[in-house]
Amino acid sequence: MPRTLDSQITVEKTPSYFVTKEAPRRIFNMSRDTKLIVVVRNPVTRAISDYTQTLSKKPDIPTFEGLTFRNRSLGLVDTSWNAIRIGMYAVHLQSWLQYFPLSQIHFVSGEKLITDPAGEMAKVQDFLGIRRVITDKHFYFNKTKGFPCLKKSESSGLPRCLGKSKGRTHVQIDPEVIEQLRDFYRPYNIKFYETVGQDFRWE
Repeated sequence: MPRTLDSQITVEKTPSYFVTKEAPRRIFNMSRDTKLIVVVRNPVTRAISDYTQTLSKKPDIPTFEGLTFRNRSLGLVDTSWNAIRIGMYAVHLQSWLQYFPLSQIHFVSGEKLITDPAGEMAKVQDFLGIRRVITDKHFYFNKTKGFPCLKKSESSGLPRCLGKSKGRTHVQIDPEVIEQLRDFYRPYNIKFYETVGQDFRWE
């Protein structure tokens, strides 16, 4: 990565940082002034999406229900499965708060990033302390995929859309399984809302 000039902001991303135990300490040691942006979405939807993505690559994996529960009749969820563990946001956040104040962490609603991308990007730009350059004129909603596409400029005729692996129809899951997962995540969600001071309305 080239050196960042005084007039520039360097952005680096990966989905795994937030849930990797070593990441907060390493990033803090690199730069304690780093601003952190975390995109979160309904953890139940996120788990189903994760499973759908994996199933498209490995069609012989166990069922969603089989991976979700250690014992479904007792309601015991298998938190060792990454698709489940990642959505326990309140747990992961505690590792980051040992190194960074909440004022240096901004949480983006994954749902609103789809329905109101310009609004969410306005908040991100404010958080970074930069001028609002990206506006609603930079987005085009792709009805086929169900996601917004980004235009490089207001006059650009060719919007950049998400790749083929994004926007695919989710696997149909038993409504009772979904309800059990909602019950499982509820206390984690409430704790997360209270900690960040933001209600994502996943209930």
